[in-house]
Amino acid sequence: MYSKRINDFLKSAGIGIGDIVRIVSKEHTYEGELMPRSEAGDDNVVVIKLPNGYNVGISFEGARMEKIGSGERVHSFPKLELKRGGSLPRVSLLYTGGTIGSKLDYKTGGVYMLLKPEELFYEVPEISSIADVEPINLMSIASEDMSPAEWRVIANAAEKAFEDGARGVVITHGTDTMHYTSAALSFMLKDFRAPVVLTGAQRSSDRGSSDAFTNLIASTMMAAKSDIGEVGICMHNSPSDDLFSFIRGTRARKMHTSRRDAFRSINNSAIAYAKLDGRIEYKSEHKRAGRSDGAKAITGFETKVAIVKAYPGSAPDIIEYYKDKKYKGLIIEGTGLGHTPVSTTHRGMSWLPNIKDAVESGIVVGMTSQCLYGRVNPNVYRNLRMLSGAGVIYCEDMLPETAYVKLGWLLGNYKREEASTLLNRNLVGEIKERSMVDEFLV
Repeated sequence: MYSKRINDFLKSAGIGIGDIVRIVSKEHTYEGELMPRSEAGDDNVVVIKLPNGYNVGISFEGARMEKIGSGERVHSFPKLELKRGGSLPRVSLLYTGGTIGSKLDYKTGGVYMLLKPEELFYEVPEISSIADVEPINLMSIASEDMSPAEWRVIANAAEKAFEDGARGVVITHGTDTMHYTSAALSFMLKDFRAPVVLTGAQRSSDRGSSDAFTNLIASTMMAAKSDIGEVGICMHNSPSDDLFSFIRGTRARKMHTSRRDAFRSINNSAIAYAKLDGRIEYKSEHKRAGRSDGAKAITGFETKVAIVKAYPGSAPDIIEYYKDKKYKGLIIEGTGLGHTPVSTTHRGMSWLPNIKDAVESGIVVGMTSQCLYGRVNPNVYRNLRMLSGAGVIYCEDMLPETAYVKLGWLLGNYKREEASTLLNRNLVGEIKERSMVDEFLV
């Protein structure tokens, strides 16, 4: 964004980004297409693209600018309106942004979020043969900017889609925090017996190696044809375009920064696999799709909940910080079976007194493991028993991110005592009674 002075001038002169302008500075005259300012650039320097394709920055101080022509708007992408109606199952596509909805604008050299789902459909018209897709533009933000407030918006939009007759819902989402959102929706939509499919992309849709379109096709198939009545993530199962896994929303985790098969199902196999030829293969028990009459999204969420990581030498005063800030719940990522420093040889480094004090003050404290695979157990070692005796709730085989989301959701909808009781009880497939050796993937 340019400085207020430049923006005010552009507005008064009727000049927009992409218009052809003439700028007369103290020494030279330039003509070209007005570009947006780069994030790192001087906000008092105007950038234009010259006819030779090069960009040049001109100080606005002492310069005159006039519009001499209307140009094509930058980061404006072609759109496709999908065919609606017919006998195909109806799927609502909730667009929220992320890499799946990003493209390189070759005029500016920057990657921009698509503003409308119709811009994404332009590259994948074949989904019209899979389902009657209704695009709904909720937001266009990066996943790192998601928060519980956006989770509520998405959950309420999914509820309305089902009320309006959708057979399934697809949600396009950035991948970095997709597993947080899938966990949140799993609890918020726990009484809905229909497929709610989150999908995204590791590579933007303009790249030749993009996974955006195949992920979208597979996810639309899952929403339109599967018998799954749960929330899950559908993404590549391998770097190739041959198989796509549907992972339960409370079991998914992003395990690689850039691979197309970044998501893994932790402590549980994927629910199903899909192929682009339309075949769906079911691999594990799941809630079946069915009637959801009267089901309502339960979207309360206590934001005063945090994840705390224990590590060698970690000071326990982090617990005091959250207590002083009036937090209602903490999820600890402990080591191994659920440890924090307890019987230390260094004075003041044991977490035990601080945790006990936090629990006595009313904070719900849950324990998970940084190992991810396997489960915590408060009974194996003396230190574990001491933490459990202080009131720490051991969360079985639940993922730390899922436990964080679950605790926030519980405290937002139940009283503290009931939330504490439900934290380590299975509600939507987030906890299994037993851990199986073959669920560990190298």
